[in-house]
Parts: sequence; C-alpha cells; structure tokens
Amino acid sequence: MIAAIRNFFTQMIEPDMGGSGIAAQRALHVATAALLLEMMRMDASVTAEETAAVTGALQRQFGLDATEVETLMTLATEEARQATDYFQFTSLINKSFNAEQKIQVVEALWQVAFADGHLDAHEQHFMRKIADLLYVPQSAYIVAKQRARETGPGSS
Repeated sequence: MIAAIRNFFTQMIEPDMGGSGIAAQRALHVATAALLLEMMRMDASVTAEETAAVTGALQRQFGLDATEVETLMTLATEEARQATDYFQFTSLINKSFNAEQKIQVVEALWQVAFADGHLDAHEQHFMRKIADLLYVPQSAYIVAKQRARETGPGSS
C-alpha cells in the first residue's frame, strides 16, 4: 500500500521539470491538505466534523470531487507523517499562492479548528506558527479567524 502511494506521488505529485505545471499544482494540493490534516490532529481527537471541514475546504479551494479529495488526503497523510517540519509545506504555498490565497488557507485552518466546537490551545499555537510561516499579517489572521468562527458550529 505504501509503495503504491509513493509510486503515485512520484508520478503525479512531485513537481515536474517539463514545465506543464500540473504536477506542481498537485504538490501544492498535497501541501495544503497536509496542513489541514495536521490541524485536524492537533487536539486529542479527530471528529467527523473536522474531517468534513477538511474535505469541504479542499473541494472549495481546488475544485476537487470526493474521490480526488480522498486520494489527496491519503497522500497528504503520508507526506505529513514523513515530514520533519511544516516548512516544506509552507514554502511551497508561499511560492505558489498570492496573499489572498494564503489568507484563504489560514481561514480554512481556522474552520477545521472550530469544526468540533472547541478551540484547543495546541490548535491556537499551530495556527500562529503556520500564519507566521505563510507571512500572513496579524490583521488578516484575526479577520480570517473571525470569519471562520462566524461560519463554524453554533454560529447560526
């Protein structure tokens, strides 16, 4: 199973040298998904609401269908497991996303953090670290947090 995922990653996800950009785009998808999955695992438990928030964010951000999201989440889980830090993910996002897109990633991370109805101290710490690595200004960080809180559980 791991070999099959690694093979798929090598063929489809790693940035290509041909300049098509498709593989680089897929690598960006994996990087974003890895951060979302890491946020989901920051507190003591992974809930169905958090999983749904990650799935929804990936579908909205990248226009993926359910099967593509499932494959992406499998790849991102493996990449996050092997990662030694978050820089490999945030540096790719920094190279590829403009400021507004990076704020959207931060907002999606907040949505995952709020999905279970409880904001854990580890989730807050992770958010601050990722926002700093993505060079998201404090004001945009706060606005993204507020938007995510307003659209999260218990907001209606």
